[in-house]
Amino acid sequence: MRIEKDTLGEVEVPESAYYGAQTQRALNNFKASGKTFPAGFIKAYLILKKACARANAECGKLEKDKKDLIVKACEQAEMMTDQFKVDVFQAGAGTSFNMNVNEVVANLAAEKLGKEKGDYSFIHPNDHVNMSQSTNDTFPTASHIAVLWKSELLLEVLDDLAEAFKAKSREFSEVMKSGRTHLMDATPVTVGHEFGAYASSLERCANLIRDGRVILMEVPLGSTATGGGDNAPEGFKELVLDDLSELTVLSLRKPADSFEPLQSRFGLSVFSGYLNVLARELNRIANDLRLLNSGPTAGLAEIALPAVQPGSSIMPGKVNPVMAECLNMLCFKIIGNHAAVSEASQAGQLELNVMTPVMTSSILESLELLINYLPDFQKLCVEGISVNKKRCRELLLSNPSLATLLSTEIGYDRAAKLARESVETGIPVPELALQKGLIRKEKAAEIFKNLYKEES
Repeated sequence: MRIEKDTLGEVEVPESAYYGAQTQRALNNFKASGKTFPAGFIKAYLILKKACARANAECGKLEKDKKDLIVKACEQAEMMTDQFKVDVFQAGAGTSFNMNVNEVVANLAAEKLGKEKGDYSFIHPNDHVNMSQSTNDTFPTASHIAVLWKSELLLEVLDDLAEAFKAKSREFSEVMKSGRTHLMDATPVTVGHEFGAYASSLERCANLIRDGRVILMEVPLGSTATGGGDNAPEGFKELVLDDLSELTVLSLRKPADSFEPLQSRFGLSVFSGYLNVLARELNRIANDLRLLNSGPTAGLAEIALPAVQPGSSIMPGKVNPVMAECLNMLCFKIIGNHAAVSEASQAGQLELNVMTPVMTSSILESLELLINYLPDFQKLCVEGISVNKKRCRELLLSNPSLATLLSTEIGYDRAAKLARESVETGIPVPELALQKGLIRKEKAAEIFKNLYKEES
């Protein structure tokens, strides 16, 4: 162990650690989950510190040799994620994590000068690494960057999944089946119609996420503690955002009002809401697939999901829709994460919302779950779905709602009576209509042409 000091006094820190006293206090205080921020967030924060050092030097506030040391230390620290150990549930606003970054960078700089860890006489965590900054503007800025990077991967995954559903839509475009509304028989659709709608839903969700990304491009860096840019030199905000945009390959921009993005976590809240919409849509699709696959004898059994593992420890031969079930559980977690984000977004007071750490970790976790799982869901479930044409046709021909297609010819009341009689007798609606002379064979062929076409 070594002894480091902060404004509260002395703290014992492991000799091998590059973090310092404030990080160690956080490690002692916050042991809630054992979860730390992912590498992408750490990288975003270090790139931000690098950009700040360069902007400070250009503004004449930081000496070139100090700037160079900080920049090199930031680049080295990207490969040392084990030094960023603060729990995601920590001091409000993320002060502990910001100081974790500041201390690691300062100690790496000291080491490059041949000094001992904890010697901040040349590069100080607050005075130099944190120059012209506050946790209040750096943490949300790094959060936006990390979410923007991660969501690029999600969009690729979503586009691929939508294409997989489109491919199934084309494959099943000629397979007629009963539609269902209220879980009751309804007018005919094709299996292709259903799968095409799933693809369209995913595309709409992807477009929402793209909209959310535009909002997140606005970052508060340069607002410092309360929005007024205290302790930052003139021109700093413009310089650092230009450099940070180039370093992150993102079109970052300053807000119209520098105070609002410290008070409000609007961007993260909206983005999380779009992930919540996506999770609910994926949940619905997974439920549909499970329902259409149900059986094989006592359910709908109109499609068959690929068998990827045995389904029961007691019932031999049973196969369950496990990939869709896993997707359901994943979506429940994302919906829960959004509930946490929603509560956190309204929990700010006056000049700062201090709940950013839980919002950031929740959103990054949701993105990680989707990015990790959806490609497997696509490959092991969607791409292998087959359709039971015989079952679809059997259920369609016995569907009493086929009477709907006759209502313009024979009227609503007659059609309703025909539907009831079909249920009672088991005779398909088209046959009953012909038997009763309600329509001629040529007209029936025209009205039910899709059914007859498949028979031919």
